[in-house]
Amino acid sequence: MTFDTTGRAGLDYLPCRYGRSRLHFRGPRRSLIGDYALFLGGSETFGRFIEKPFPALLEAETGITCVNFGWQNAGVDVFLNDPTVVDVAEKARVTVVQVMGAQNMSNRFYTVHSRRNDRFLNASGLMKQMFRDVDFTEYAFNRHLLSSLRQLAPERYLMIRDELKSAWLSGMRHLLQAIGGRTILLWFSDHTPDRDKGLALVERARGEDLGQDPLFIDRSMLETLRPLVTALVEVTASPSALAQGTRGMVFSPLEAPAAAGMLGPLAHQEAVGQLRPVLTALWG
Repeated sequence: MTFDTTGRAGLDYLPCRYGRSRLHFRGPRRSLIGDYALFLGGSETFGRFIEKPFPALLEAETGITCVNFGWQNAGVDVFLNDPTVVDVAEKARVTVVQVMGAQNMSNRFYTVHSRRNDRFLNASGLMKQMFRDVDFTEYAFNRHLLSSLRQLAPERYLMIRDELKSAWLSGMRHLLQAIGGRTILLWFSDHTPDRDKGLALVERARGEDLGQDPLFIDRSMLETLRPLVTALVEVTASPSALAQGTRGMVFSPLEAPAAAGMLGPLAHQEAVGQLRPVLTALWG
C-alpha cells in the first residue's frame, strides 16, 4: 500500500513552539540549552510524510542535538520576519539552511501570507497595471497564479520570474547575514541546480508546468551566496531514491497526491550521507 495501513490518518508531527514565535515546528521539542544544530527549510526539512526526516536521522547518527525549524511550504520571509527564529539561529553552533523556492515570498508584484508563504494575498499596483485583464481574486496560491500568468502572457511572466529571483537573493542575503556563524546552505531536490540552465529559451513556447522545487533557483544564484556561508552541500536524490515513489511514507489516502510530490525516506538517508561529514567537521 502506498499509504499507512495501521489506521492512522497520518503522522503526528508533535507540533511545538519555541520562545515567542507564532510558528509551530515539528517536534518533539528540542532543548536550546547548550550546543545544537538548527535546521531551517521548507517541507523537506520539516519531513512531511516522513517518520524520520534528515535532521532526526542526523541526530541519531551523530549525537548532535538537531533542532528542526522546517516549515511546510516555507519561503524566506517566514524565517526572516520571525525574531525568535533569527535569535535561535544566531545561538546555534551550526545552522543548516535549505534552499527554498522563490515563488513563496513577497515581492514588487505580489504579497504572500506572512506564515503560509504559499498563499497569495494580493497583487501590487504594478502587477495590476501589467495585467489589467486578470481578476486576482480568483487566486489563492502562488503557483496557480504564476502558472496562469505564464500561459496568458509569457513575456510579462518572465518579468515576474526575474523579480522573484532577485527578491530571493536579497532575502537570502539578509537571512544569512542575520544568522552569521557557521552555516551550511543545503540544496535538496530531485534535480541539480544546473537543470534550469537555458530554460527561459523554451518557456515562451511551451505550456509545461513551472517546474520542481526549489522553483526558479539555479546554480548562479547559489554561487552568489557562497561567500556568505561556510559550506554548500548539494543533495540530488538518486534514481533509486526517486524510483521508490511514496514507499515508506506515511499519509492518508486523501494526502496521496501531495505525498507523490515529496522526496521519500531513501532520499532523506542520502541527504544524511552528504550532510554528516560536513556537519561533524564544522562541529569540531
